[in-house]
Amino acid sequence: MDIGILSYIIFTPMVAAFVLMVLKVDAKTTRNFAFFTGIVVLLLSAKLFLDFRPVSYMQFIEYHPWIESYGISYYVGIDGFSLVILILIAVLVPFGYLLLWEGRTKGYWISMMLIESGMLGTLFSLDLMLFYFFWETMVLPVFLIIGMFGHGEKVFSTLKFTIYTISGSLFMLIAILYLGISFHNEFDLWSFQLIDIAKITILSPTEKFWLFWAFMLAFAVKIPLFPFHGWLLETYKNAPTGGVFLLSSFMAKLGVYGVIRFVMPIFPELFKEYSSLFVWLGLFDLVYFGIAALMQDDLKKMFAYSSASHLGFIVAGIFALNEYAMLGALFLIIAHAMATGGIFLLAGKFRTYIGTFKIDKLGGIAQKAPLFTIFFAVMLLSIVGLPGTNGFVAEFMIVLGIFKRSFSMGFVSATTVIVAASFMFWMFQRAILQDTKNDTSNMEDLKLYEAIGLLPIVIIIVVMGVYPDIFTVKIEPTIYYYLHDILKVGV
Repeated sequence: MDIGILSYIIFTPMVAAFVLMVLKVDAKTTRNFAFFTGIVVLLLSAKLFLDFRPVSYMQFIEYHPWIESYGISYYVGIDGFSLVILILIAVLVPFGYLLLWEGRTKGYWISMMLIESGMLGTLFSLDLMLFYFFWETMVLPVFLIIGMFGHGEKVFSTLKFTIYTISGSLFMLIAILYLGISFHNEFDLWSFQLIDIAKITILSPTEKFWLFWAFMLAFAVKIPLFPFHGWLLETYKNAPTGGVFLLSSFMAKLGVYGVIRFVMPIFPELFKEYSSLFVWLGLFDLVYFGIAALMQDDLKKMFAYSSASHLGFIVAGIFALNEYAMLGALFLIIAHAMATGGIFLLAGKFRTYIGTFKIDKLGGIAQKAPLFTIFFAVMLLSIVGLPGTNGFVAEFMIVLGIFKRSFSMGFVSATTVIVAASFMFWMFQRAILQDTKNDTSNMEDLKLYEAIGLLPIVIIIVVMGVYPDIFTVKIEPTIYYYLHDILKVGV
């Protein structure tokens, strides 16, 4: 059986995790192997990025029958959409490990590797049952990370997150099975491959309606979109730094990816029909979660709402149905994940050294930790969209694309972006810059290996902001194909 590069990328962390699980090795050894496997995935992903051709169709396809009697297969491939998130995962995971280097257990590192494999498998899957398998594979190690290594009411937060996620995913599973049965009824053979499911013609408008919303519910919970965000605050508050890092940087983005990869080609008519609703919902999330962030006195809570606010903006860009907005949304997936991931990793240092995330208990950090402050500022400026950062390019393109869709929508999107800048600068001034009488004397600056871990993120933030074509050239053909050939709208 021929094994392709995508399989090596998917299973390298998983195999390493299972091997380390049975071997009697300590946490330090496990951590070192986790970092090494992350670097291997990064190198393989870099090779794939260089070999990837800017075309619309799937590349590096690998197909193996799995459960042949029901047409379930191991079918993976990559296009411009999945390439974007692959690079995100490949860069952030190993260098993020350097910010989590000390004080973690063996089980912690094993869980992190299993989550990475689950995310990569989800990203490449072109069979709906395979996608669901990897989608659920992520849940158990996240459950363990929050439940075992979290803080405060961690058990309650874990159960709440799991119930929300599994409930949403259950509707998606029912929809996947229904689509598989429908394909069998129409073509007299079994298949759950995306290219086959998209060919089904016997579904009534009512059936399509319920199937569309079953998929959207699962992805709306993961993103999260209002009103399916009930798990967000407590989970981010009580999860350990690594768990929040994975949730905000990757798993939420995979919810957006699922909408593009499956909802768009299977239900193109409904995707267009409800596009205005989701643009307005995305803009509502941008404002609602932004205002909620502004009202928080806890850094983790503020960043949780900030993350949801930007994800609403990404959703608005995806549903704006033009090239500018969709390209900006994909750009913002990278920009937001890197900046927010870096922010959460840095914020974890407040608990380590000061023991609190309360903004009014911080202050004076710039004097005690100047290197920490510089990196924190770069991440923050990317989030608010300062020119010269990838955040600016992403937000500008989304606003431009939404204006192309509708002047009123564009006006709202352009004015409400100010909300993000407001609460970020307000927080930075109070928690980092201003002098305080609070006892923050235990705060230490970044160690060399921590700075090395953040440096590639900063480089990508700047390179994408100054020379975005290095990424856009790879994904524009895929965007054109989805808009022109699948949705049949102008670009």
